[in-house]
Amino acid sequence: MRGRTLSEGPPSPAAAKRVDYTGAVYGSLLAASVVVGAGSLSSFPRLELIVLLLCTGVVFWAAHVFARLFGERIAYAPVSRHEIRRVCMAEWPIVNAAVPPAAAVSVSPLLGLGPVGTVWLALGVAIAGQVGWAAVAAFRAGATGRLVVAAGAVNLVLGLLIVALKVALTH
Repeated sequence: MRGRTLSEGPPSPAAAKRVDYTGAVYGSLLAASVVVGAGSLSSFPRLELIVLLLCTGVVFWAAHVFARLFGERIAYAPVSRHEIRRVCMAEWPIVNAAVPPAAAVSVSPLLGLGPVGTVWLALGVAIAGQVGWAAVAAFRAGATGRLVVAAGAVNLVLGLLIVALKVALTH
């Protein structure tokens, strides 16, 4: 989904109430990639992976905010505080998507998981989030049941590509 530009004017009241799940889907895929990258290198402290997940989410959030505010808009109109706040909030799901995998890492000792099990748990949580957010987005957009399933399936395939990357990197 593409964000609105200032030249398109303010969103309609109905559009303003819609929730954009793009950042949550993207953030979940990003979190899965971070887990694979960190988990394939070697053993790691859990706290390091939690911080890496959350900080990566924040950095990508900031990059998305910057791109949306200044990418195409700067040539058309100045950016107001209200617009900055709106864009920051609209992109926040990227950060939110890193929280469930980070939480999975934090509870992994309670489940008796070592580093390998922790990585697989966090990866599974990230992919489940990605599939879930894609299905919710399709459903809330009014898609047919078939399209909701297709959105989930496509995101599952993308998640499984990340799993294949993890398997390839660790073998």
